Amino acid sequence: MPILATTLQTFAFATHGLWERAQNLGLVLLTCLALLWGVSLVVRAVRRAVDDGNDGVTSDAERRAETLGSVLTNAARALVVAFFLLMTLQEFGVNIGPLVAGAGVAGVALGFGAQSLVKDVISGFFLLLENQFGVGDIINVDDKHIGTVERMTLRVTQVRDSEGRAHFVPNGSIVRVVVLSKDFARARVEVEVGYDTDPDRAFEVLKDIGRKLHADRPDQVLEPLEVKGIETLGASGFTILTLTKTAPGAQWEVARELRHRILLAFREAGIEIPYPQRVVHHRGEGTVPGMESGD
Repeated sequence: MPILATTLQTFAFATHGLWERAQNLGLVLLTCLALLWGVSLVVRAVRRAVDDGNDGVTSDAERRAETLGSVLTNAARALVVAFFLLMTLQEFGVNIGPLVAGAGVAGVALGFGAQSLVKDVISGFFLLLENQFGVGDIINVDDKHIGTVERMTLRVTQVRDSEGRAHFVPNGSIVRVVVLSKDFARARVEVEVGYDTDPDRAFEVLKDIGRKLHADRPDQVLEPLEVKGIETLGASGFTILTLTKTAPGAQWEVARELRHRILLAFREAGIEIPYPQRVVHHRGEGTVPGMESGD
């Protein structure tokens, strides 16, 4: 009987200890979930605060809020996972003091050994702080990667090009960025016409096309087409340069629509778009260039 009582007492203590650990881990888990929920509430509140109500156009403030929200969410998840793991180890009797100290020393060593990683993180921090670009912007990174920014973290920027390929660019390797969708853009369209065409008449046709396109697509075309004049004189005709102010990221679609309308309007107006021509001169039969007959 004493042995049975001792066994039952030991089992009761073990059960009580496991139950207490489970309660503590449950509290830690609830704390982690509450932190993640609080961060998500802050991110949603910021997004609602900058939302202009127009789903068709993404403003600069909305892109910045999306970028900061993504970075904040990823950072919160990493911190919560680290906190949960440390508290779990502590509940099972592992002394996390040396572990934290060792992690600090390892962090210093890692900082020296992984300089590129530190460079990426610092560069990413300043990219976000200075708001150079954000999620949804169309950028050109060092003339190598052109596409839409899909995701930004402190270490890497993900760019999706027009063919659907995803480019992961380390922030520390970014030297020069050209933002193609900052505030507004311009659709540059060059039109070549034959030398028989009256330039003033071609200008009027182009301006009329621009006015109609501006009326049809006011959200994309911010101002009517502007005819800059004759850009070049070629072998078959002269080239007219046009510029159209568009919404951010809409310059390519507007340019394609302009070319379509220009082709139809020029056909209707009888304005010829020239094609390469070659003039061949025939010498007299039996005569070899550079030689006289009888030589």
